[in-house]
Amino acid sequence: MTQTLGARAEVSFAQYLMWIMESTGGAGSVYHMPLLVTFDGELDERALLDACAVVVRRHSVLSTAVEERDGVLVEVAAANLPTAVAAAPADLDAFVREEVLRPFDLFRGPLIRFTLVKLSPKRHVLVVVAHHLVFDGESKDVFLRDLAAFYNGTPLPRLPSTYADHAAAERVRVAGLLSEAKAFWEPRWSEPGAVHLPGYTGSSRAVAPGESLPFAIDAARLDGAGRIGVTRFELFLAALHAVLYRYGNDRVVTAVDVSTRTPETRDQLGLFVNEFPVASAPGGITSFRDLALRLRAELRATYLFREVPVARAVPRFRPRAAVAPVSVSYRRRKALPEFSGLDVSVDYTVFNHSVRSTLHLLVVEGPDGLNAHVQYRAGTLTPEAAAQIAAGLRSVLETAADEPDAALTALPVEGAGVPAAVQPVAPAAGAVTAEGTALADDIRAIWQEVLGMKGIEDDDDLFDLGGHSLTMTQIIARMRKRLRIEVSLDAFFDNPTISGVVAEIERAGRG
Repeated sequence: MTQTLGARAEVSFAQYLMWIMESTGGAGSVYHMPLLVTFDGELDERALLDACAVVVRRHSVLSTAVEERDGVLVEVAAANLPTAVAAAPADLDAFVREEVLRPFDLFRGPLIRFTLVKLSPKRHVLVVVAHHLVFDGESKDVFLRDLAAFYNGTPLPRLPSTYADHAAAERVRVAGLLSEAKAFWEPRWSEPGAVHLPGYTGSSRAVAPGESLPFAIDAARLDGAGRIGVTRFELFLAALHAVLYRYGNDRVVTAVDVSTRTPETRDQLGLFVNEFPVASAPGGITSFRDLALRLRAELRATYLFREVPVARAVPRFRPRAAVAPVSVSYRRRKALPEFSGLDVSVDYTVFNHSVRSTLHLLVVEGPDGLNAHVQYRAGTLTPEAAAQIAAGLRSVLETAADEPDAALTALPVEGAGVPAAVQPVAPAAGAVTAEGTALADDIRAIWQEVLGMKGIEDDDDLFDLGGHSLTMTQIIARMRKRLRIEVSLDAFFDNPTISGVVAEIERAGRG
C-alpha cells in the first residue's frame, strides 16, 4: 500500500512530546503497546492475517513514520509497511517478551507489528505490538472491532478523516484555548518533587526497566462511587490520593491520562491522549467523601483544557515521560466483538517492561471490577512495597463503600508512615573555564545554525532567543554527532545558555 501525504502533515502535540522523549534516548520500550488476542476454535488463519492487512489499509496512520523537516516534525509514509506473519515459537511467553522489547524504527516504520502464533490446531494467539505514536488505550477496542468485522466479512464505511486531519484541527482548537489554559495552569503548576512511598530508594532515571504486580478490585469495592456521587475512576483516583497522603505526601500530585477523542475521531486508531497533573492537599480535608468531591471538581475544571498539553501552557516546561512521579492510566473496557465460530479472550494489560514514572497504575475497568497493575522502576521498590500499595487501595475503597465519610487519618493503609528516601539531586554546574572557550565557540556555531541567527552570546538564554524543546533536541543531536559530546535534556533545561552547557560538560568530565 502506498500512502499519499501532503507536503507537510505536521504531527499532533502528543506525538511531538513523545518523539522528544524517544529522540533524547533512554525511552526503551515505555511507548510499546502490546495486546494479546487468544482464539479458541476453528480459526481461518489466512482470513485473520488478511483482516490485519485490511485494518492497516483502513487506518492510514498505521502506515506512517515521522521525519524532521526544517525544525518541524511531520508525518510521512513509512518506508517499511506493517505486515501480518505467522509463527510457531517453542515458548510463547519468551516470544511475547522479545516482541514487546524489539525496537521500532520511527523514521522508517513499521510502527505496528502482527504475529499469529499457533499453539494447537484449535488455539491461536495474535500478538500485536504497536508504538504509542500511532496507538492508544481506546485504539485497542477500535482495532478489535474492526478486526472482527473484516474477519467476519462485514464491510465498514470509509473513515471520513485521517489522523493527520485530527492533528491539523487540534492545532486550531488549541490555539484558541491557549490563553485561557495558561491562566488556568499558572497558579496550579509547580515542578513535581520527590514522592514518599514505603521502602522507596529513589531514582534519577527518566525511564527505567520496570516490574509489574497485577491485582484485582472486585465490583463491590466500587459501590462507594454511587454513594458519594462520583464516577468509578474518580473514586479510584481519590483512593490513590488518600493512600499517597497516608504515606507522608502532604501535597499529592498524580499524572492522569485523558482521551482527546472527538465524535469525528471515535472510530480511528491513533494517539488521542493528553496527560495532565491533578493535585490535592489532603491535610486540610476532613473526610474521604470531601477528597473525592474536590478531585471531581478539579478534574471537571481541567477537562475544559483537555486538548491543551501542559507543555504548551506552562513556560519552560521540561519534557518528561510523565508529568508527575505517580501516574494513572484508567479506561473502561468495551464488550468484546464476536469472531464467527470462535471463542475469544483478550489480555489488555500485557506489560511492556518499562515504567515512565516512579509509580504507574494501569487500570482497566470491566463489568466485574478493576483489573489493575502496580508498575514501578526496578530496584526502587520491593515487591512487598508494591503489594502494600495494592492492599492500601483495596482497603480504602472497601472503607469508602461502607463509610464514605471516614476521616482520611482513619483509613486503613498498610505501610503508612514509612519514611521515604531522599531522591538524589545533581550538583549545579559551575562557571565556564578558559579551557571551555573553544568548546563554547563550537556549541555557538550549532546554536546559530539551528536558530537561524548570528551573534549569540555565552549568556543568552535559549528560551529568550525563541528556542523550545524541539530546538534543544536538535542541538543535542548535532552536539552528539559533531562534537561527540552527550548532554541530557534535563541538564540543558537547567542550563539553557552556552556558558551553562559548557560548565555542565566540564562538571560532568570532572565527575
